[in-house]
This record gives sequence, structure tokens and C-alpha cells, in this order.
Amino acid sequence: MDFITQKFTIKQVYSNCTDLPHLSAYLHWSFDASNSSLSVAFVAPPPKPEGWVSWAINPNGTGMAGSQALLAFKSNGSVTIQTYDIRSYNFSQSGLKLAYEVWDLSADVSNGTFKIFGKWKLSPGTEKVNLVWQVGPGLNSQGNPMIHEFFPGNLQAKENLQLVDQEAVSPTGSASEPTGSTAHGPSGSALSGASTRRGGLVYVFAVFN
Repeated sequence: MDFITQKFTIKQVYSNCTDLPHLSAYLHWSFDASNSSLSVAFVAPPPKPEGWVSWAINPNGTGMAGSQALLAFKSNGSVTIQTYDIRSYNFSQSGLKLAYEVWDLSADVSNGTFKIFGKWKLSPGTEKVNLVWQVGPGLNSQGNPMIHEFFPGNLQAKENLQLVDQEAVSPTGSASEPTGSTAHGPSGSALSGASTRRGGLVYVFAVFN
């Protein structure tokens, strides 16, 4: 998908939108360097209707182990969001306190796609973070998320997100800025190298109800 319109149920404008390079995922985000707060909306389809999606920051590495994760899934017809301090591939312990302060957490699903919303308090002076995102097939008999597949897209779903000191660019290379309540992207402050992996810059519009 090269061009999409994503409707959010929350009234939040994100200054950057990034087409993530794997698992058909997108990230809408804004960073306030004055207080090191990161606002995100992560969008991804699960591999199955009963599946789950997750977005995380890894403070000390680039992979899944050690990630501080938000994970969303449907349970009894409603969408649930849980926090995980991922120390292994065992998702049996949810609700663990993360290394970051997080708030305004919510999630919804529409047309088979999950959206995870949240705000993160990062360490003062943070300029970039290690991202990890993932999708899985569903829940086990104990109600815990089942392990994800090990396809190349799953294993490569990690990137470095540069938060500051990047200039937004348009597809023609000229500077661009978001206008009104529509967030344009991806800007130059998005994932490094995303345009070359996905065949050029992609514009994503976040439309707010």
C-alpha cells in the first residue's frame, strides 16, 4: 500500500508519519524535546482476525529482548491493550511496569487493522530510540499472546527512529511542513533509510474524527 487514509478515534495531531519497512505497519508520531515526551499512534494488521499487534521501544538493544512493549488484541469482543517488559518469548506476564512512564494508552480495531495510541516519557536529552514492532496469530488457552512467526518480515521488524535534528522533505526534495489537522509524512525525521527500502517517500494522511 503506497497511499492510505487512516481515521483515528482520538483528537491528536501527529507531526510525522512513517511507513515502517515491514509487516504493513505505520507509525504516526510527535516528539516534544522540551520535556522528552513522545506521542505515537501505531497502525498494523494482525496476521489473523483473532491476532495481536505490538509496538515497543528497546532502551538497551535493537531486538525483541528487553523491549518495553504495548500489545493490543481482541478479547470477548473488545480491544485490550497491555504492557510487557519483554525478557523472553514468553508473554505470560502482562501489566508489568515499564522502564518508561507511559500514559493515555488506548487501542481500537477497524477493517481488520489495529491502532495503538500512547505517550511515552523518555530520558532527558534523548535524540533517537530503538523501535521494535510485531504481529502475532492470537491468544493461547490461558489467554496469553501466542508467539509470532519467524518469517523475514517478523525478524526484521526493528529500526532506529531519529527524533531530532532532521529536516522534513517532500517527494521532490523541497522542505515541507504539516498544515491544518492533517499530518503529512514520512518526513525526514522518520526512520532512517525508509524511503530506499520502500521505493521512495510515501505520504500518509491521518484524518481525525
